[in-house]
Amino acid sequence: MTSNVRSVHTGQSQAVPLSRVEKLVADAAEAARLRAYQTHPDVIALRVERIRAQVDRLCWSGIVLGLAFTMSNVQHFAAAGSASWSLPWLAAWLLDPTVSLVLLAILRAEQVTARYQVATGPWVRRAKWFTLAATYVMNTWSSWAVGSVAGVVLHSVPPLVVFVAAEAVTDVRDKLTEAVHVAFTDAVNRTGVHEPAAPRRERPARRASFADYLNQARQAWTPGIEVTPAWVRSVTDCSRGLSPRLAAALAAEVAGGAP
Repeated sequence: MTSNVRSVHTGQSQAVPLSRVEKLVADAAEAARLRAYQTHPDVIALRVERIRAQVDRLCWSGIVLGLAFTMSNVQHFAAAGSASWSLPWLAAWLLDPTVSLVLLAILRAEQVTARYQVATGPWVRRAKWFTLAATYVMNTWSSWAVGSVAGVVLHSVPPLVVFVAAEAVTDVRDKLTEAVHVAFTDAVNRTGVHEPAAPRRERPARRASFADYLNQARQAWTPGIEVTPAWVRSVTDCSRGLSPRLAAALAAEVAGGAP
């Protein structure tokens, strides 16, 4: 916190209270330094990662619980009145895990691809929708067959929640990643470099800065070239971790018509 006194050397040290203006100046300097680090892209990325972890835990808990709820109904559907503990009755318990494990594998893969904003093929979404539709049909078939509206509603809710959560969580992860990119691009536009605005100590040897790499990529880019992290690495020789941010910054310039 800002001290409310300052030292005055008049033969012997003496603490003199700060004037109101001096205190405001000191508070403003401290606030500017604090804001510089609070708005730093790496700090924002860390906060987003924490939120992403919370979102993943909550969504995965809901999805797993929803699939667990449907297991007994799917087993009842597959058993088709077989005697308890008979071979068909036991084999019927394998149907729901077979479908659910495929669905969970797809969702786990999308968890990674969404984080790095990598588009998946159409068969991924088809497989996800098919497994969700199969779970819904097997879970509600018995209720539809006897015309039980209450049963249809009861057994429709868990599969539909799983379906909506599976679709929503992918978009949420993608937007969280985009939030990091937007924060980084905003910091670049404000400061021009990948560093907080606070003062830094001098380094013995100068390394290429974010602005240097961005300028190299800017000079190498020509209309028609798709700005990707791989392309940025090929023309600047930057690190793999830095290339997505460089690509995002250059793509923003290109989209905005910057030279």
